[in-house]
Amino acid sequence: MNNPGVWPALLYDDAEAARRFLVEVFGFTEALVVRGDDGATIVHAELRWPEGGGVMLGTRGHGHKGVEEPTARTQWLYVVTADPDAVYRRALDAGATITEKPYDTDYGSHNVGIADPEGNGWTFGTYRGA
Repeated sequence: MNNPGVWPALLYDDAEAARRFLVEVFGFTEALVVRGDDGATIVHAELRWPEGGGVMLGTRGHGHKGVEEPTARTQWLYVVTADPDAVYRRALDAGATITEKPYDTDYGSHNVGIADPEGNGWTFGTYRGA
């Protein structure tokens, strides 16, 4: 898999719950999980998207000095997928918050909007960019 040149990075109050959700519901795969001295706190994790790219995540307040940390519900990501409806069905089955049911855009994408457990917005769609 080609490593992405841009890594969206998310901070969570409960990074472990977010990691499980992103893997079990959205379909990301774990590439790396670094835990703190307590063995439980996620300091840094890398999750890969099976169709290319990935995200990093960590626990808010751990090792991000000099940068104002974003708050929950202020982050939004777009993930390219050939099958947004499959992600939508997994999210529904898991009881996730659907922010936009599957819809078609005027620029040719088929999208769905889903919130993660801390309220960040995720759009999964077929649009791969211009």
